Amino acid sequence: MRTDGDSWDIVTSVGLTALGVATFRALETLDPEPMIHDDYAAWFVQAAGEPHFLRKLDDPASAGTVGLFGRFMGVRTKFFDDFFAAAWQRGARQAVILASGLDARAYRLDWPASTVVFEIDQPRVLEFKNQVLAEHGAVARADRRALAVDLRDDWPAALTTAGFDPGQPAAWSAEGLLPFLPGSAHDALFERIDALSAPDSCVATDDFGRGMDQRHFDMEEKFFGPNPFGNLNVHDLWYDDARADPGDWLAQHNWSVHRVTPFDLAAIYGRPIIDLPNDLPAELLDRLQRASYISAEKHQ
Repeated sequence: MRTDGDSWDIVTSVGLTALGVATFRALETLDPEPMIHDDYAAWFVQAAGEPHFLRKLDDPASAGTVGLFGRFMGVRTKFFDDFFAAAWQRGARQAVILASGLDARAYRLDWPASTVVFEIDQPRVLEFKNQVLAEHGAVARADRRALAVDLRDDWPAALTTAGFDPGQPAAWSAEGLLPFLPGSAHDALFERIDALSAPDSCVATDDFGRGMDQRHFDMEEKFFGPNPFGNLNVHDLWYDDARADPGDWLAQHNWSVHRVTPFDLAAIYGRPIIDLPNDLPAELLDRLQRASYISAEKHQ
């Protein structure tokens, strides 16, 4: 269960979910027709040595057979990859990856020259990540600046101290993050992004946790297979207190907002997630179809 000011490393609490996501990125990379390429993800999984995820990676048969959640991760990763590519094509030369976890985009995307990529996450998560990357001699393709600060604290001060320029357009990502923040920090996150964003900035996030309770997790396990995180109950790490709808909030604050469901996005990518069972409860189907990926651009 979460507590105020709690922290974690890469094999506990919220950190373990980042390791799980890296596992599914590694498996997607092994697919005969992968949506994304992340050769760094396997390094993190192997270095962490967490048995549940290591077994998935060590079993070649796992690739392409990871079920609903694994296919969602391929779609999600491509969505954010494409978001950053579109941002730099519009001229953005600074990117902020909030709750960066084991995200390796600073290393694997073809950033334009002079781009600065800021990564924000918990100190022990970044310490592990930096160590693994250094051991493999990885070289970033952008000016990567990792900031060890909790998103519930004053991260804007750390960001500007590290060289972020609020006067220039920026690309912001909040991937797989929102349910892990208490409502007050969730709403403050968008207020701070807005305050730090020059015109022509853009932001992307996924909105998938609101209205989710243990019953939904139990139903998903019944229809889509075992919990992909093993013994970790992700629902115990989420907050279900009141918060603004991120797309509605951005639209009310002079951002142009675009939403797409994971199923529509998978169809666009030519990779249907899975065929939904005919006897899927209407309640679960509705929740799955209400999940969305959001991107937005700030007006002049």
